[in-house]
Formats: sequence, structure tokens, C-alpha cells
Amino acid sequence: MRRAWRLPALFLLIGAFAATGSALGGDTAMTAVFPVLFVLLAVIHSPLVFPAPVPAAEAARRSAVDGRPVVYWRPGCTYCLRLRLRLGRDASRLHWVDIWRDPAGAAAVRAATGGDETVPTVVVADRPHVNPDPAWVRGRLPPRT
Repeated sequence: MRRAWRLPALFLLIGAFAATGSALGGDTAMTAVFPVLFVLLAVIHSPLVFPAPVPAAEAARRSAVDGRPVVYWRPGCTYCLRLRLRLGRDASRLHWVDIWRDPAGAAAVRAATGGDETVPTVVVADRPHVNPDPAWVRGRLPPRT
């Protein structure tokens, strides 16, 4: 769990140092800009942007019942963030498994990718797809009821 927050914490720390350096240098504009910029980067790369993760076994069970894809992801992954942002509100219709929180999820990704933890890995109808196009994933969602 702590590993998921390392990158956001690093962004906050860098922002604080940058703002302090700007303040000491007398640049008040950058002193105001740096904290905002780095807080935004921290939030974007944090687990807060993603829907609540579920364990891999629960995601597989739910997917079997409702037919929705399972997305294996990890915080800080640029491709996972791209998928999440491009899906928009439809992201909540998928089952998200954080491989850093769930060892079974990480094992499922390694099994699907030949030993690597390449994410996002999207499982649709028990078939894994590594880093698929967000439009393709949206097309695999069952119709809204």
C-alpha cells in the first residue's frame, strides 16, 4: 500500500523544494505556481484517480456474473492513467485490480504477459489484452441497464 503513494509523495516533496527555492530567490509568481503544479501531478499519479480496487478473485467473480472487463493496473503507470482518463465515467463500469495491493492480481498479470507485470492488462471473457486502446475497451462494456 505504501508503494502506491511513493510517487505522489515525491511530487509533493519536489514541489515544496521548488517553491522554497523560488521564494528564497524572490520569484513570487513561481512560488505560487510550483505548489499547485506539483499537487496536481501528485493527485493524477495517486490511487485517488482510479475507482476503488477490488481483489483479483472478487473481480473475476464479478466479471463472470456481469460480463464487465477486469483491468489490472498500478499507481504511477502512465498507460493506466491514459486508459482511466480516456474512459471517463465508463471507468466505473469496469473492475479495477491494483496489482501493488493484491499479490494474486500481480500473479494473474505475470501469467498473462509471460512473466512481466505489464499494465494495464484488461481481461475480457477470460482473455487478457495488454495495453489495449481505450475505445476498444469501451466497446467491450455491456450495454447500460
